[in-house]
Amino acid sequence: MIRKKLLRLFLAEPGEKIRLKDYPTGWDQIEGLEPLGKEVVRERAAEVLERNRRELAEMQGRLYADNRYSLLIIFQAMDAAGKDGTIKHVMSGVNPQGCQVFSFKHPSAEELDHTFLWRYMKCLPERGRIGIFNRSHYEDVLVVKVHPELLEAQRLPVAKFGKRFWEARYEDINAFERHLARNGTVILKFFLHLSKEEQKKRFLERLTRPEKHWKFSASDLAERRHWDDYMKAYERAIRATSTAWAPWYIVPADHKWATRAIVADIIVSSLKRLDLRYPEPDPEQLAALEAARRELENES
Repeated sequence: MIRKKLLRLFLAEPGEKIRLKDYPTGWDQIEGLEPLGKEVVRERAAEVLERNRRELAEMQGRLYADNRYSLLIIFQAMDAAGKDGTIKHVMSGVNPQGCQVFSFKHPSAEELDHTFLWRYMKCLPERGRIGIFNRSHYEDVLVVKVHPELLEAQRLPVAKFGKRFWEARYEDINAFERHLARNGTVILKFFLHLSKEEQKKRFLERLTRPEKHWKFSASDLAERRHWDDYMKAYERAIRATSTAWAPWYIVPADHKWATRAIVADIIVSSLKRLDLRYPEPDPEQLAALEAARRELENES
């Protein structure tokens, strides 16, 4: 497991002012790791990821059997930060019957006729299961904040979309997540913190390698032009919504192998704190189990 002291470097402490430039985007910016060298750190990250994948598979079974909690994992990031790859590699060992991934694109006409949280509520994991949001309700205080013209389609009874409007949305999100947490949903929110230079490198790779052309969209470049606006929107959203019941983790994303190890470790560590247990049968159930065992053993 990764040391708790190291994991706390990625936690956005509730109530603190968040400046993304103070958080590392690469492993070599993490205090104490650079002297070890890239190959040593990468090898250890691979070991951490593999160990946590095995533990996550076992913890998933306990989560299902315990049937008191659900787990909601939220990923937000700029384009090319590696959300899809992180989900694929971290969750590769879990039972697909107990895990669902939802990706949220532009809202439909039906979704726009409801509150901005409605379409996300429909996809929440039930008790005993893991739900993953690849983008989430935070799009409505990120993309929509950077492009406020999108609010016109929501037909809200609001005259102005100023500071008070956005503060109200943060309040709605916190109340929504608080309600979920009170009812047994463990919420982990990850912002994959990619540098602008690394995004450029990954975009160029998509443009120069034929097998990656399908990953590139003209809109990716258009959104990159708003980089500074997005950083401000992320800082404000994380600061306003990182809470004790639904914390944000700002995870370095310039090196995918480091991102995956950190995310996996945080997920497993969080599940371990729940003290998940397999249910113990009561005396009547034990008697029924014993009777079933004897019947099977005595079959001719």
